[in-house]
Amino acid sequence: MTLTTQFMTMLAMVGMGSVFGAALDTYNRFLKRTKRNRLLVFMNDILFWIVQGLAIFYILFLVNSGELRFYIFIALLCGFAAYQSLFKGVYLRILEILISIVISFYRFMLKVFHFVIYKPIYMLVAAVISLIIMLGKGLLSLLKVVWKLLLFILKIVLLPVQWTFRLIWKLLPKRIKKLVDKIYNKMAGIFKQIKNYFHIRISRWKKDKK
Repeated sequence: MTLTTQFMTMLAMVGMGSVFGAALDTYNRFLKRTKRNRLLVFMNDILFWIVQGLAIFYILFLVNSGELRFYIFIALLCGFAAYQSLFKGVYLRILEILISIVISFYRFMLKVFHFVIYKPIYMLVAAVISLIIMLGKGLLSLLKVVWKLLLFILKIVLLPVQWTFRLIWKLLPKRIKKLVDKIYNKMAGIFKQIKNYFHIRISRWKKDKK
């Protein structure tokens, strides 16, 4: 390994140590350990360390083809220490500012969505539903009026027929009237028996079902 490669490796590892410190603070900022389940925190910690280890090894592979030296760990510690002493406060302030900007932008987009998309669509749907209900009520009222009018017309049309049947009934002999009454009463009795039969069957079926 040449001196240039060693020097670049040192600089890269110092930088990765600082990046690791920033990543660790970012991870702790979003994880909120006290509010999380211990098992979830444990799994997240393992994933975090694996990702950081892979990232450091990838940079090392790009710089010196992945050769490990003792001074590499010293450089990582130096970079981490430099971040803790020089950049941590500044980075945390910048991180909080970025988080506030993202949250504000998210809330702004929610308000834009609510007032520009959701509310107009909601008002349009409500207006359409109200219009359909109003038209339905109007159509129902119109149908009621038409039905009453049809019944009135039918009553007027059938009135002569009714008078004719009454006149014929009065002109019929008493024997025929009695025969018609007898047939009518007999048919009414048969229909009543059928009705009672079905009523009893339905009652029994309901009791058996219970």
